[in-house]
Amino acid sequence: MVELAQEEDDESMLPEIEELAQQFRNELDAQKLATLLSGEFDNNNAILTFHAGAGGTEAQDWVEMLYRMYNRWAERHGMKVTVLDYLDGEEAGIKSASILIEGRNAYGYLKSEHGVHRLVRVSPFDSSGRRHTSFASLEVMPEIDENIDVEISEDEIEMQVYRASGAGGQKVNKTSSAVRITHIPTGIVCACQTERSQHQNKEYALRMLKSKLIEIKEREHLDKISDIKGEQLQIAWGAQIRSYVFMPYTMAKDHRTSFEMGNITAVMDGDIDGFINAYLKAKSLGQI
Repeated sequence: MVELAQEEDDESMLPEIEELAQQFRNELDAQKLATLLSGEFDNNNAILTFHAGAGGTEAQDWVEMLYRMYNRWAERHGMKVTVLDYLDGEEAGIKSASILIEGRNAYGYLKSEHGVHRLVRVSPFDSSGRRHTSFASLEVMPEIDENIDVEISEDEIEMQVYRASGAGGQKVNKTSSAVRITHIPTGIVCACQTERSQHQNKEYALRMLKSKLIEIKEREHLDKISDIKGEQLQIAWGAQIRSYVFMPYTMAKDHRTSFEMGNITAVMDGDIDGFINAYLKAKSLGQI
């Protein structure tokens, strides 16, 4: 197209040429990035679990904002999102939620998001208009295939059943179909309430538990799953991986890579590829 434009001395083709060149750069960056995804589970689907930290309604609203952000990110990348567990906040927002994101390299990209996310803004729930700091944690696990053998005996798990919350069909809220599983040796809890039957929910909760055990084993470089002690990560100051500031200025900054973005609205709409790319590059260079 450049050659054609030069031959015909036609400057009107310049915008289209620039657009195609940028498209090519973006595709090249995506290809480069894909070569960094060499982990055992990087091409698997990802299970994301959100938890509100200290801060009551404000923290629960922050969880809902993050929940929306990752849903938007998945949408941008043509990935499918399935809700596994969802617990509404008392006044607004979400106390906790789990979603499954299905797509190529979903875990490889989203593993960088595991950690505590910090929000600074003037709270819409504060009549005095004061600035608040809230925290939410995000756990990211690879969805484990059926053929990966993780031994969990029945006496190692404690199962509770309860009624599913939120909007439901004819049976969802009338029967105790929701399942919460606690892994006794580590204290890890997984829940699922979106399937119609208790059996299906138990199956999903067990898969989430296996995924979490594998993810912790890989991340902590442990030899055996039995070495896992369970995580008691405090969702508060000092543990955050990223800060999202709405007031007195607007900026999202990753504390591991120092990558930052001033357009906070775009970030909350799922434009987080810059953070993911910076993390993967820094990890490949041994800087993290």
